[in-house]
Amino acid sequence: MIPDSNSYFSVPHNFNAYLSPWDASQGLPSEDELKDMQSVGLRLLTEVKTLEASCLLQLRNLDNDAKAVVDFLKLQSRKVDLVLQHVLEKEVQEGQHVKGNQFGGSGISITSTFALNVGDYYKTHIYLHTEVVALLCICQVTQCSPINQDDREDQDSTPQWHAELEFSQILEDDIEQLVKASLGVQQKMLKKRKQNIDKQRR
Repeated sequence: MIPDSNSYFSVPHNFNAYLSPWDASQGLPSEDELKDMQSVGLRLLTEVKTLEASCLLQLRNLDNDAKAVVDFLKLQSRKVDLVLQHVLEKEVQEGQHVKGNQFGGSGISITSTFALNVGDYYKTHIYLHTEVVALLCICQVTQCSPINQDDREDQDSTPQWHAELEFSQILEDDIEQLVKASLGVQQKMLKKRKQNIDKQRR
């Protein structure tokens, strides 16, 4: 379990995740073991984003004349992130695909076509396409319940379950990515809400 997990908030967001059962009897992997489990593409994206965050933080301390340079470098880093994410998405995905619908620094909410047992652990790959975040972690199922057909927007008759998963082992850099991404999603939601209010007032 991640320390102080209750201090993180979650935001609604659609994303892809892949779950592979994790044998709890072997214990949780260490951070180094978790890093070794990452694919080359995933490791590269994580390292690039960590370096970008550090460099951009230093560049912000420059005077206003450097703003154009900072904006250009942000654009270039975004292009690199998108290329790396495209490469990752072309990799053969391990595990069962589920649809993510909420995420934060402490866990994720998903919709699956199979039931998950509360207490079970899963090796989880998470891909937040619009936020250019991809990571690998170990999650534990904390809740799972069937979704009533009447509560679904689609007409598909395939049974579905809603599940909550809590991070049990995740890299600190990945938590920072998720927190930053959740803040970004929240800002977009607030901006869209303000635009809708402004339209209604006209």
